Amino acid sequence: MFAEERQQRIAERARTEGRVDVAALAADFAVTTETIRRDLTALERQGVVKKVHGGAIPLERIGYEPTVAARDTVQTAAKERIAAAALAEVPDEGAILLDAGTTTARIAQALPADRDLTVVTNDVLIASLLAAKPRLTVLIVGGKVRRRTMAAVDDWALRALAETYVDVAFMGANGISVERGLTTPDTGEAAVKRAMIGAARKTVVVADHTKAGNDCLARFGTLDQVDVLVTDTGLDDDLAADFEAADLKVVRA
Repeated sequence: MFAEERQQRIAERARTEGRVDVAALAADFAVTTETIRRDLTALERQGVVKKVHGGAIPLERIGYEPTVAARDTVQTAAKERIAAAALAEVPDEGAILLDAGTTTARIAQALPADRDLTVVTNDVLIASLLAAKPRLTVLIVGGKVRRRTMAAVDDWALRALAETYVDVAFMGANGISVERGLTTPDTGEAAVKRAMIGAARKTVVVADHTKAGNDCLARFGTLDQVDVLVTDTGLDDDLAADFEAADLKVVRA
């Protein structure tokens, strides 16, 4: 078994059981405890688990939310591929919405410079990046800016989105599962994300495979509200089949 495959199984077990034990994992995978500790270190760097004495717990189970800077250093190649694939959903003209996040930021970077588009976002960093593209009209949703994610949230954001309608919303998610739908650790961000989905004719979720099968504190959407999931080739075949059985189109970049 390759290390990446073993790490994916460890992450899935952590999310299912709420905790994993180094000794038990070493016995189950027939490897040394040192190998398991290296696996847990790799998963911690990816923002998937937090190492604790004798094992690890999934970050989402303790309500932990990595900063933008931390998230921007993990799954970078996958996020680049996801963003490139998501461009197929961008209309030639009209209006789109970019949710706050490191994957949606890569979509912003990759947006063609020759299209007349209106782009709505609640992400301060994405708005700044888009402002340099002269043919784009950039609308930033106001509100209280969360330093951890640089996303505008709360009542001002909700009121603006209530008066907004776009062709496509590109949404991020900390968790996506058949059972719980789309989830995120913060209730304020969940409310804004919910309003974004309601403001769009079409919803495209962009999320790397580590988010699949995961559930966080606050739900902001169900799978039947999503038209396309753009993820990466690390997505487990069984999970992909579960999503497709729920009538969700899955693109693995």
